[in-house]
Amino acid sequence: MKLPEQFQEQMKALLGAEYQDYEESFGQERSFGLRVNRKKISVEDFLDRVSFSLSKVPWTENGFYYREDEPVTRHPYYYAGLYYIQEPSAMMPARCLPVRPGDRVLDLCAAPGGKSTELGARLEGRGLLVSNDISRSRAQALLKNLELFGISNLLVTSETPGKLLGCFPEYFDKILTDVPCSGEGMFRREPGMIKSWMERGPEYYIPIQREILEAAVGMLAPGGMLLYSTCTFNREEDEGNISWLLERHPEMSLEPVEWQEGFSAGFLEHTVRIWPHKVRGEGHFAALLKKKGSVQREVAAAQKSRTVMPVTARRDKAGDVSRQAMSELSEFLDGMSFPEKESGKLEIRGGKAYLLPEAFPALPGIRLLRTGLYLGDLKKERFEPSQALAMCLRAEGVSKALDLPLEDERAIRYLKGETLETDNSRGWILVCTDGFGLGWAKAAGGTLKNKYCAGWRMQ
Repeated sequence: MKLPEQFQEQMKALLGAEYQDYEESFGQERSFGLRVNRKKISVEDFLDRVSFSLSKVPWTENGFYYREDEPVTRHPYYYAGLYYIQEPSAMMPARCLPVRPGDRVLDLCAAPGGKSTELGARLEGRGLLVSNDISRSRAQALLKNLELFGISNLLVTSETPGKLLGCFPEYFDKILTDVPCSGEGMFRREPGMIKSWMERGPEYYIPIQREILEAAVGMLAPGGMLLYSTCTFNREEDEGNISWLLERHPEMSLEPVEWQEGFSAGFLEHTVRIWPHKVRGEGHFAALLKKKGSVQREVAAAQKSRTVMPVTARRDKAGDVSRQAMSELSEFLDGMSFPEKESGKLEIRGGKAYLLPEAFPALPGIRLLRTGLYLGDLKKERFEPSQALAMCLRAEGVSKALDLPLEDERAIRYLKGETLETDNSRGWILVCTDGFGLGWAKAAGGTLKNKYCAGWRMQ
């Protein structure tokens, strides 16, 4: 691989005697990683269940290396949202941001969702996760990954940081900004990034990064914490931006991160780097900052609220919602158990039913892709549950489920969209694998009509 001469000189200045080791790392095989979804399964239980050849990623408790030939994306557990495929170094930023249940969390540059899914899992269904990406197409992929992980207390937006600042001044307890960058840490994995670097190097990205940082500081509540990260090695994009921010904002201070095996000290106190010639990963940079002041908002325990609306007709922008459809929705929710029911607020909008997180904010003029947990559609005389709801459920939490053992070939057939046979059951059935929800089927006449989301099907 031919590296640009300017880049080589930059890296020699950064690494000194270690540069030769860095250059030789391009001849090494890539590392592949998966991260366990602890919202759905413990790491110990996951390891007991799977037969993959896994080894530990040292800087995060739920991250593992796997072999390239492992069929990790064709396994039913992948479709059940039990793990996420993620480059090992990229697991570091979410690990370094100390999120706790009940926090208000913003992932400002969130697509495709690797960091958001981890932040959402660590909230444990409490508080609020706002995941944003300025690209609407990328935000759609972000939404799918969050739904696959069973994250319900979410708001997915596609806005500029400045527009969000107008809606969320000093609102968030924790903010993650994994910003667009020159991508020097991606050269080995994606050689095409070298051409992009030559056309639009660090000088293109630094103004964008600083604009994002300014907005993030404005949205951070007093006492809140901000994690800044990149997948580049350039000092101006990394430590340089942090020094610039600290000069402009004396209310911000650098905080030490919880040190992990594989971390290297950055060129500014308390900053952290991962180098590809020292660990199995492509490389990353992170800095944790705190805003002065005390937290003004108490993180309260989730308050129970009624989640089933009165069984009456209701009008919204889509027209009439029938009494029968509302009755089906009410009966459907009564027949299942999941944590989100205990703290959410039901809303009917545009013929669709949502369960909103507690203290959900009003957001006029913001481009929204999802508000809370999408329960399903109210269609004339019936209710149809959503794929997103299925991903929040377990077999024991519903009145009707088809729970297929992992070795049952019907699980793969279902994921491919095929019709399955059943007994004399009727109505909506949650199809599961080893107790974990995969999606819905409609039972009638001894068959299960496959309702698995078409865009999610195994090819």
